[in-house]
Formats: sequence, structure tokens, C-alpha cells
Amino acid sequence: MARRRRHQCFMPFTIRDAADADIGAITAIYAHAVLHGRASFETEAPDEAEIARRRAAIVERGMPYLVADETGAGVAGYAYAGPYRARPAYRFSVENSIYVAPGRQGGGIGRALLEALIARCEAGGFRLMVAVIGDSANAASIRLHARCGFAHAGVLPSVGWKHGQWLDTVLMTRPLGLGNTAPPP
Repeated sequence: MARRRRHQCFMPFTIRDAADADIGAITAIYAHAVLHGRASFETEAPDEAEIARRRAAIVERGMPYLVADETGAGVAGYAYAGPYRARPAYRFSVENSIYVAPGRQGGGIGRALLEALIARCEAGGFRLMVAVIGDSANAASIRLHARCGFAHAGVLPSVGWKHGQWLDTVLMTRPLGLGNTAPPP
């Protein structure tokens, strides 16, 4: 039996750099994901001060931290790119994170955020984006990343315990700019 796609009507939105004034909305979106979802492997939701500290660390590194701002309704999602790993050889690789507010999924917000994040990272000279997707059953995130040019790179089976079950991590990668076809500048 074919599944019907539900069509949701959302307000128009714009993608912009996150601002200090967005911290409350970002914190609420992430708290819901931590407490009710399996995308994040955190088990306790951080407070606004911690989210502000994390955002500042990303921005200070010159990396993008974006929000989807719905006209008249505020922040409906956010995304950022951070260092993939701390060691110097990884400095041209980034890891992405995308979270969309409950009830706002399925309206193109996640894709718009990811596409903007990819463009900003390419402009910043990064060469590879890594998606570390919590839960191999997270079909929506896996599908989103695949539609944006990511390829499956592997699965780490049962690496997290959350909500009373073992969870996998799915790894996907996407070349940025020249990728590995040339040395970095």
C-alpha cells in the first residue's frame, strides 16, 4: 500500500546567521531533541548558558551557525558546522548538526539549512562534511543527507544507550569544493 505524503503548510522562512537573541529558541529545539529523540546522544538537555557557550565556540572558529527564521513565528530550526575532530590533520573536515522544531519537520527547513551550511563551508575552504547521524532508524535524516549529496560511509552499531535501547550511529560524508582532488590552500 502506498503511503500518502502529508502536505504541511508552513510560514515562509529565511536562513540567516544565528544571533544571541536566538539562544532561547535554539535551546528549546535542542532540549526537545535530547529529551524525546534519538538524534542526539546527550541525555540531559543543556541550559541556555551552555548553548550560548557552544555557539560562541563555533562562531569564534569562523564556522557557520545558522537558523531558519519563520516570518512572524521565530526560529523553526538551526544548523551548524563544527570541527570533525580536534587533531590538526582534520582541520579541513567539518561535522554538521541540524535540528528542526517539533511540528516543523517535513516543510523543507532541514534541507534549506543543510544546503546553506554546505555552501558556507565550501566558501570557508573546508573539503569534507561528515554527518554523524544518531540512530540508524532515523530515515528522515539519512534521506535528507543523501538528497544533499552525502554518501554512506559506515555504521557504528550499538554505540549509544538511550531511552532504554542501544542505538547505532550512521556516518555519511560529502566532499566540499575541490574535495580531495587537490591539496588544501
